[in-house]
Amino acid sequence: MQLNAKGIENQKEWKAKGYGMPSFDHAEMVGKTLKAPVWIHFGAGNIFRGFPAMLMQHLLDIGATEKGIIVGEGFDYEIIDKIYAPHDDISLLVTLKADGTIDKTVVGSVAAAYKCDSSFASEWAVFKKAFASDSLQMVSFTITEKGYGLKVKDGTYMPFIVADMQNGPEGKLSSMMSKVTALVYHRYLKGKKKLALCSMDNCSHNGEKLQTAVMAIAQAWVDAGFCEKGFIGYLQKDVSFPWSMIDKITPRPDDKVKAMLDADGFSDTTVVVTSKNTYIAPFVNAEGPQYLVIEDDFPNGRPALEKSGVYFTDRDTVNKVEKMKVCTCLNPLHTALAIYGCLLGYTLIADEMKDPQLRKMVETIGYKEGMPVVVNPGIIDPKAFIDEVVGKRIPNPFMPDTPQRIACDTSQKLSIRFGETIKAYQANKDLHLSDLKLIPLVFAGWCRYLMGVDDQGKAFEPSPDPRLAEESAYVKPIKLGDKGPFDDRLRPILSDKSLFGVDLYACGLAPLVTKYFTELVLGVGAVRKTLEKYV
Repeated sequence: MQLNAKGIENQKEWKAKGYGMPSFDHAEMVGKTLKAPVWIHFGAGNIFRGFPAMLMQHLLDIGATEKGIIVGEGFDYEIIDKIYAPHDDISLLVTLKADGTIDKTVVGSVAAAYKCDSSFASEWAVFKKAFASDSLQMVSFTITEKGYGLKVKDGTYMPFIVADMQNGPEGKLSSMMSKVTALVYHRYLKGKKKLALCSMDNCSHNGEKLQTAVMAIAQAWVDAGFCEKGFIGYLQKDVSFPWSMIDKITPRPDDKVKAMLDADGFSDTTVVVTSKNTYIAPFVNAEGPQYLVIEDDFPNGRPALEKSGVYFTDRDTVNKVEKMKVCTCLNPLHTALAIYGCLLGYTLIADEMKDPQLRKMVETIGYKEGMPVVVNPGIIDPKAFIDEVVGKRIPNPFMPDTPQRIACDTSQKLSIRFGETIKAYQANKDLHLSDLKLIPLVFAGWCRYLMGVDDQGKAFEPSPDPRLAEESAYVKPIKLGDKGPFDDRLRPILSDKSLFGVDLYACGLAPLVTKYFTELVLGVGAVRKTLEKYV
């Protein structure tokens, strides 16, 4: 039972052990896709393999398309070399159910996967050819929110972005945004063909972030004489940047899942940790529930993904769904559990939901503090969504998701996951910021988390975050047992709009955050005592 094109030819053995198999001719699909590609996706990680790849597989299975997806990875090239290439771009999706059973599906919808970098000439040539194709309809992305970032805190461009702008579309490019802009310019030169660039990343206004980045790089290249002036008008008129909301949890590969597959005789279960700290394996373990809502703006057409359960709608509805999920019904709850889970020594998100204080905290943040500002998008009911989150999804004991994983890049998430709620309270005369009690407790918890010391007084390593060193420096001198006052230490953090979306001093929440923080650092066990007191 080897996971490659030859290994899946004998479907009888796989099916006998409960594996769902592609019902289309894999080799034929590859040939047709490379000849006339329809969909290119950048970001070869677990969320793509566990969700968008399966959407296209369903269309292939039911005969709604004959084409698969061409995949590019522009950041962690070991994913291509160690996971895709050895398995002929085929993967295995393991869906984890709350009753402990699993569904196993061989995913063969990827026609080709390459490193997206002009340093690899033959692979770069594949992308240039695909971008020049009349048939290409959409280019999608799962590169994480920071993949769209061009600037540092003071508003200046990051050094590698400056280098990309100076090198031009034919030069050595570092950022994914520069690479895709160069490829879109190639499409412009080959006939100004229409295209949709669709972010599927889990961040607010993802299409806008993608558009802003592409336009900035394109403008810099036009100003420097690298690109024709008409390129800007083409991007404005013939290229769309639809917004989307994506929701599916795909944790790191789990040892328990690996053992279950080993017992089947499935031979390809080696978990790889790349030099860029990506945890990946030939299989993806994921939850069952999934949502993808996309603004229906595809000037060159699109695959019939509504047949795979994707909601296509207008931008306003996407924005409402995205706000519902990212600002209230899921992401803030995850972040709260991540912060306090790390402080309390948890290693499984599901276990945190057995903790009465932590469960009550996220229920209060979701139902009581967040729900008053949620706008019902119509296509998904907010109450039913959050009921599923707190009742089924997060508590699923077979989901190997960790607070440590979710705590990654927290500095990039707070402004959207909580700051938007604060702004909505400020904008509504019938709501009062003084009613927010546990969102400030999350902020205080994050400041406490930055100390890198858990509630037992043991040091732990905070998860990767682009602003970790900068923000940790403010609280590092603070020791457990210190009694403050801590205003001078916390002011640079709490007044930073780029962290929280608002200046917490200007909106009046900083004193409460500081009060909570003061109690959280009183000594060993202070985190638990503070939760018991206020939750």
